[in-house]
Amino acid sequence: MLGHRELGFDDYLAILRRRKWVIIIPAILGPVLAYGIALKLPSRFTSQTLVLVEQQKVPAAVVKPIVTDELGARLSTMEELILSRTRLQPLIEKHGLYRGDVGKVPMEELVDRMRDAIGVNPVISAVSGREGELPGFYLRFTADDPRVAQQVCTEITSMFVEENLRVREQSAQGTTSFLDAQLADGKRKLDEQDARLAEFKRRNLGALPEAAQVNLNLLTTLNTQLEAATQGLNRAQQDKAYTESLLAQQVAAWQTTRGGTAPRPEVDQQRLEAMENELRDLEARYTSDHPDVLKLKSSLEQFRRKISETAAVGKDKPAENAQEAAGPEPPQILQLRSQLHAYEEAIRQYTREQDRLKEQVRLYQSRIQLSPVVEQDFKLITREYQTALDFYNELLRKRNQSEMATDMERRQQGQQFRVMDPANLPEEPSFPNRPLFAGGGLGMGLGLGLGIALLLEFRDKSIRTESDVEFYLKVPTLALVPTVGGGNGRGIRFWKRSSRQKDQHGLSLEA
Repeated sequence: MLGHRELGFDDYLAILRRRKWVIIIPAILGPVLAYGIALKLPSRFTSQTLVLVEQQKVPAAVVKPIVTDELGARLSTMEELILSRTRLQPLIEKHGLYRGDVGKVPMEELVDRMRDAIGVNPVISAVSGREGELPGFYLRFTADDPRVAQQVCTEITSMFVEENLRVREQSAQGTTSFLDAQLADGKRKLDEQDARLAEFKRRNLGALPEAAQVNLNLLTTLNTQLEAATQGLNRAQQDKAYTESLLAQQVAAWQTTRGGTAPRPEVDQQRLEAMENELRDLEARYTSDHPDVLKLKSSLEQFRRKISETAAVGKDKPAENAQEAAGPEPPQILQLRSQLHAYEEAIRQYTREQDRLKEQVRLYQSRIQLSPVVEQDFKLITREYQTALDFYNELLRKRNQSEMATDMERRQQGQQFRVMDPANLPEEPSFPNRPLFAGGGLGMGLGLGLGIALLLEFRDKSIRTESDVEFYLKVPTLALVPTVGGGNGRGIRFWKRSSRQKDQHGLSLEA
């Protein structure tokens, strides 16, 4: 072919007719050679097993699973563990794999060769499940001997099943141990907060927020009682002062009837104390300018002068006064003395009660004043205690769930691998695939034949058709040279053009 021009369908058919043997011979030799090569290659057999993922038998609402990672990630981790040299080298030595290369090739290379012979492919389910969830996986192993391939595939499958159980149980136990440690730490912190709260309650007993209303009620009651005790004390003091006055009058009258001019000193002293108590009571209720206060002060002053005078006279006549004072007192005076003693006892009781109530009032007033500060501290301690308690309860709940999940994994009631199809004994070699080799040889032969034919066409300089003449010579075609037959007995053939054409000089030729 002298150049490049656009070829039509007829041109391609002409090429195929001219180069048919160049294409057919490689197309026949290619499959034959490929099939022969396949017969010379050593046969390898692949054993396959199907492992499905069986979900846990106990409902997740009852026992939540601890191991929640995706099967794909867990399967990749297990594959790295199982396909390690520690696991594969014993299998090579046990089954005599690569017997001809043992001792000649490093063990690392043999282990890598065995890794390449193992295939783990996930099962693609037609029913869509949760994202990342796999229904199972296929496990394949390829070896020179079909029985060895089956045995090794079975053992590797057992490794995956056992490793899955071990990993899940170990993960559950590790989670339980971690939660036990966290629970112990949480209990220690809870005990510290509990002791701190108890100490705070003990130290602020009665001033806690829940006792605020009680304190107010008690303070109101104590104030009422204090007021009543104060009124009782005032009445007792008034009654005592009045009784002392009556007693002094009765004693003076009794001594007068007995002929004595001077009363006994102890009687005068009692009357003096009574008048002084009465004066203090009046001064507590009235001002110093009140008439009753002024009158009582005058009487008290006069009585004091009288006592002084009587004491001076009594020094001269002590025996006479003692004799005159002798004798039993009348019942009225004794009764007044008894009443006076009772009033004095009542005053002492009221005083003690008043002091006690004042102390209680001061105590509850201090509690009420401290209540806001105590409430703020109590809220802080209570919040920390509640946080520690909630944390402890949450850890306790998780630890119990983890223990149930661990027991479930130990009883093999959780998610586990189930061998659905045991490793098969291959009957046909998986490599080489001789029909596939033959088909590949056919394709290569056809490609080679077409390439040779195309190369020959490009190297061919012949001009065969009218289109070639017009394309390469750039002039109209006047006539075609007839094809002269040789030994085929056909003779000479001529082709006429369908119409007259003129050349560039205006001439017309006819074949």
